[in-house]
Amino acid sequence: MKLVEIRQMSVKELQERVKSEEEMLSQLRFRLASSQLESPIKVRLVRRDIARMKTVERELLKNNSTKPAESSNKTI
Repeated sequence: MKLVEIRQMSVKELQERVKSEEEMLSQLRFRLASSQLESPIKVRLVRRDIARMKTVERELLKNNSTKPAESSNKTI
């Protein structure tokens, strides 16, 4: 999944997608251990996608939490 696609998602969508990707990762790891996985690279790709999604999710949450505080400081 590309970073541009991830950045277009909302926080809730990201959380749901991370959960489904983590489930898929556990299935891939099981298949890898039982030698039924065609390409072990898939495990690494899914792990990296999860990391990208979690990073963008944290950025969104951080930006959402700092915006109201900044606006309240500007009251004069």
